[in-house]
Amino acid sequence: MATSLSRAERVARLCAETALFMRDHVLSVVSHDMRSPLNAVHSWAYVLERKIDAGDATAQRALTGIRTGIEQQVKLLEDVVDTTRSETRKLAIEREPFGLRALVDAAVGEVRAGLADARGVTIVVDTPLTSEQVTGDRERISQALWLMLTFATEASARGGTVLLAAASIGTSAHFNVAYSPSPQTLTDESLPHLLEAFARRQAQEPREAGRIAWVLSLCRRVAEAHGGAFEQAMPEAGKSATLALHVPLMAG
Repeated sequence: MATSLSRAERVARLCAETALFMRDHVLSVVSHDMRSPLNAVHSWAYVLERKIDAGDATAQRALTGIRTGIEQQVKLLEDVVDTTRSETRKLAIEREPFGLRALVDAAVGEVRAGLADARGVTIVVDTPLTSEQVTGDRERISQALWLMLTFATEASARGGTVLLAAASIGTSAHFNVAYSPSPQTLTDESLPHLLEAFARRQAQEPREAGRIAWVLSLCRRVAEAHGGAFEQAMPEAGKSATLALHVPLMAG
């Protein structure tokens, strides 16, 4: 943790990093999801070309307009969306050994002071960690753990409990956050919040299998940059929701 920063500055920086990676993730979704229908329209334009009379000037102008529109949209994706994404596409990782227990204690302390205490949410730590170490980017992994705990706190009702289970299992460090979601708290503006309103609203929307809430994109990027994995499991009936971050002990 950067000791030169005040608590408020540290929280502001963490929120800014969260927003930056969410922007990058949204642009990735837009780029991917827009190309599929554009490719389909492009293919159907060729089908129509073979069916329409070449001498029909109006139909030919319509086909030209369709192709021009597709080309303009693809160029927009390449020039604006893909170019913007390229700024953060490669996540720089600075690797060094550091203690896992100290990382856990620091992240939990930040979230308690920054949001959980004000929200009346209890963070419980379940860990056998003592002197175990991981080789990776301490700051990035700390950011991911902070975001997991903050999101779980944001989604929990007053009096709720967020459980962090942290352990060294085999060749990986495992961080699992469990909480009982109360979706309305994400958008209740009478409560203290750290995450952007847009991100909190989107987190309540139904998602396809394998997709995570946009606001958690930093967690996935950090995990993948270290050769690990991040998962968001939605709650089943009578069960809590979970967030899981796994990072190799010799990350990268």
